[in-house]
Amino acid sequence: MNGEKMIFEVTPEESGTRIDRFLADRLLDQTRSFIQKSIENHAVLIGNRPCNKSDKVKTGDVVSIEIPEPVEDKALPENIPLDIVYEDDDLLVVNKAKGMVVHPAPGNPSGTLVNALLYHCKGNLSGINGVIRPGIVHRIDKDTSGLLIVAKNDKSHQHLAAQIAEHSFTREYEAVVYGKLKEQQGTVNAPIGRSKNDRKKMAVTFENSRDAVTHYEVIEEKQGFTHIRCRLETGRTHQIRVHMASLGHPVAGDPVYGPKKVIEKLGGQCLHAKKIGFIHPSTGAYLEFDSELPAYFKSFLAGIPQK
Repeated sequence: MNGEKMIFEVTPEESGTRIDRFLADRLLDQTRSFIQKSIENHAVLIGNRPCNKSDKVKTGDVVSIEIPEPVEDKALPENIPLDIVYEDDDLLVVNKAKGMVVHPAPGNPSGTLVNALLYHCKGNLSGINGVIRPGIVHRIDKDTSGLLIVAKNDKSHQHLAAQIAEHSFTREYEAVVYGKLKEQQGTVNAPIGRSKNDRKKMAVTFENSRDAVTHYEVIEEKQGFTHIRCRLETGRTHQIRVHMASLGHPVAGDPVYGPKKVIEKLGGQCLHAKKIGFIHPSTGAYLEFDSELPAYFKSFLAGIPQK
């Protein structure tokens, strides 16, 4: 989708939709502001004519948009301490602190995990995800703590990414969620895509979505909350947070999918990437790493009364 023209035909269900909303629903990885700026710059056509963002599409209309080649700023090395669990010539496993952004983005140009990795690895990271996300095979949210694997070369990156795609990469999380679950264990098999009501949020939806599977089990029930373990088959954006909220049990402290009255002392969702396991790309050996629950997580658990 980079540096090319995207063409869409309007369906009967989409007829009457504003052009900016139509494109926002079709282009899930582009922001509404990008789409509106593209309209202003006459990069969006309905048929062969430029349009205004308030124009509405109708059945059979052919809509095109020019997507320019992205220009990425190169991330810079920064001497930021890292909690490295394992490292060799091919990869490293990092225990990311809560509050740390994985890679630079608008609003977070520095102080990220990538900035720290570039300093620590002296630039020896895979280049598959570009200069702004070197070495990043998978990511976790800013306010989710825990284990993350980083590739030092393209061969390792491809090998690890293939395991994730084949669902053979072990990823276990622990979380504290609201309420008491009906079952002691279960599976949420529900596709996730961009929310139609709020483009900054994800949602369980069958439109423009991808399959998502989360297995969960109860570790401990407490007063008003439950400590759970989750195992991911897929790794969609905000997957555990969206899936648990869809069951009526959002993650404690989650400011996006939880109750309006947020548990502010948590500083974000009480969610920790506790275990990862994978086949080493060079040795073929299965490696598994487990991290201790961080202080914020244990402190919150300890402060909840028993049932």
